[in-house]
Amino acid sequence: MTSQYNSSREIVFVLHGLNLTQTNRHIYLVFTLILYLFTIFLNLALVVTIFLKEMLRTPMYLFLCNLCFNGIIGASAFYPKILHDILFDSHVITYSGCMTQIFFIFLYVHCEFTNLTVMAYDRYVAICKPLHYHSIMTIRKVWRLILLTWFLSWMECIIGCVLLARLPLCGVDIDKLYCSNWAVVKLSCVDTSLNNLYGLILTFLNFSQAIIILISYVNIVKASLRSQAGMRKFMQTCLPHMITLANCSISVFFDSMYAHYGSNNSLLALRNIMAVEFLVLPPLVNPIIYGMNLNQIRKTVKTFFKRRVVALMPLVSLSFHQLEFQK
Repeated sequence: MTSQYNSSREIVFVLHGLNLTQTNRHIYLVFTLILYLFTIFLNLALVVTIFLKEMLRTPMYLFLCNLCFNGIIGASAFYPKILHDILFDSHVITYSGCMTQIFFIFLYVHCEFTNLTVMAYDRYVAICKPLHYHSIMTIRKVWRLILLTWFLSWMECIIGCVLLARLPLCGVDIDKLYCSNWAVVKLSCVDTSLNNLYGLILTFLNFSQAIIILISYVNIVKASLRSQAGMRKFMQTCLPHMITLANCSISVFFDSMYAHYGSNNSLLALRNIMAVEFLVLPPLVNPIIYGMNLNQIRKTVKTFFKRRVVALMPLVSLSFHQLEFQK
């Protein structure tokens, strides 16, 4: 019979996802750190670029800025803990630390889907109702939609975490690289029907958002085919959005399916890839896709770095002459 853990002292969970030798630990540490810093840099570069350039403060770019900011939250909910575990060969996390990680991963996923839905609506109005776009998508309405995105995501996360926190636990072993809602629910000693029901409600909401996005894009494609200019706008702004949506949806779907139906006897590397794909790929790929496809962002970033290189050239030249003089 499984005993219930004493709630008077904090539970410490044991994570079983990492299996590194002393030799390859440093390789994984350096690779993961570079990946994290590169992800943060790309997303911050887009956020700063959009806010510094007044001409980029349009609905589409503000929604993109929100998407990149959310990507920073998703990456920061995962990378610092895994870097700590690799560096110190630690495989444990406190109950409060676990709940915090679950909350922010929850927040990242739900905000990603909601923000992609809002972006689909914005593209629908821009391409299907171009003459009314500026009267419909006012800056005031854009900020309301962004605030609504965060409000709904926070409410979904708070309810999910409250339902999770009420469960008494009969185990501490999590067969994953990080804490996830379903992994902790499976450790419960009591009936989890309410948690399962809430999970189904959230799945239905995400599915409804996907349907709204698909309907929007059916109408967008129809409108784009009428003119060459519409098709060009579709390729520049809508195609990156569709790639982002597919990337996020497939990643979350595989992680969810594997968490519920995957076998613990499968390869550890496969389990880890399936578990972290939605936390690694979307935050990394989103700014690259949009940065490459949107001319305004590409030009602004290119100009910014050219100015920085020109500004640094005199300093490099001075340092070089000083070295020559010392010789």
